[in-house]
Amino acid sequence: MFRSPRTARLRVGLVAATAAALVTGTAVMATNAQAAAGCRVTYTTASQWPGGFTANVDVTNLGDPINGWNLRWTFPSGQRVTQAWSATVTSSGADVTATNVGYNGSIATNGSVSFGFNGSWSGANTAPTAFSLN
Repeated sequence: MFRSPRTARLRVGLVAATAAALVTGTAVMATNAQAAAGCRVTYTTASQWPGGFTANVDVTNLGDPINGWNLRWTFPSGQRVTQAWSATVTSSGADVTATNVGYNGSIATNGSVSFGFNGSWSGANTAPTAFSLN
């Protein structure tokens, strides 16, 4: 079968355009798959009594999937954690770090984990306002 040079150029051009469109489409899809960085933390005081309280913390991952997490905050009124569940909680003065336990270390993009704790307070039980994840 004889092909003219013009037909061959048209085919080469069509193949090149198709390949460029596929590469561009793939690049756009990869860019859109990237997750935004950050997290959302919801801190609630479930109950409170003179000198003590129970708090629940929900962490929603707004970034790339996480495998192993640490959530840090500072208590503004000198509260202390006395007992925790679904996280290992340590503190140094007012600075607190909650670390995942074995079964809740992974947080998918837009996924969440929850943990809670009992704490002590005197004077005021003001909720923390800033948290950092990892």
